[in-house]
Amino acid sequence: MRRYIIKRIILAFATIFVVMTATFFLMHAIPGTPFSGNNDSMSAETLAVLMEKYGMDKPLYKQYLTYVWNILHGDFGVSMSNGYRSVTEIILTAFPVSADLGIRALIFGTIAGIILGIEAALHRNKPIDHISTITAIIGISIPSFVLGTILQTILGLGLSGWVKATFHTDYQLFPIARWQSFRYTIIPSFVLGMGTVASLARLMRTSMLDVINQDYIRTAKAKGISRQQIIWKHEVRNAMMPVITVLGRMIGGVVTGSYIIESQFAIPGLGKYLVNSITARDYTMTMGLTVFYSIFIVFSMLLVDLLYSVIDPRVRLAK
Repeated sequence: MRRYIIKRIILAFATIFVVMTATFFLMHAIPGTPFSGNNDSMSAETLAVLMEKYGMDKPLYKQYLTYVWNILHGDFGVSMSNGYRSVTEIILTAFPVSADLGIRALIFGTIAGIILGIEAALHRNKPIDHISTITAIIGISIPSFVLGTILQTILGLGLSGWVKATFHTDYQLFPIARWQSFRYTIIPSFVLGMGTVASLARLMRTSMLDVINQDYIRTAKAKGISRQQIIWKHEVRNAMMPVITVLGRMIGGVVTGSYIIESQFAIPGLGKYLVNSITARDYTMTMGLTVFYSIFIVFSMLLVDLLYSVIDPRVRLAK
């Protein structure tokens, strides 16, 4: 077990290093500079001073070595498109908001998706199975911004209008934008979590149906084990393995935030900084966020791998 963990940690750091290196050279392959991209009137002298100040006039290999050295010391540099604020400061400020949204969406999506998949498998070809199929189709086929717009219109504007006309109050049960209290988190968390619900419901249903038809389930029934014990100790537990594999990838994608959802609901998360930094050719911001995302995702996958032996004792990581 210890040997396996050490090997995976080494592989995780190697993966992060490859991502870090690829991002550095890809960003520097983009024509232009962070200073002249949106300011055509900048003089050559001013540009030269800025390039020298931030070390961008040095050979590329020296910039790379400086970049790696700073990363190893936890210094992501300063953002050239956000008032020259520290990238680390921006991450510490914005990531908690993205993580809050992502965790809420992940909890909702995981619980709803697994329960829906289990019920669909246990009641195959019955109404709950059809509901699960329809939910999966909606969650996969409808873009998140379209679903968000629909809920903003119905729950935000429509319901608020009805409440105002009926009770003569401006209270909004489901606000359509901003990120302040629990009420503001309901719609965006639901919209972001619907993709997880759809994916897990389909996967859990398929995995459960495969487990239900196994010989050891028939043996358990023949031994007289109660239906509830068979479902939770044998069927659900064994069906969870493929779900955990997919969930590892979802954790990184959902918790790090969604630019579309954050923009649509005016949520001050981290997603907008990454997209804006790419369009602005903000090298330090793009590379810093990419490294941060890769660290989060890689170690999320490592955690999921370690959970295999907890869920299924037959998996022996040491071997």
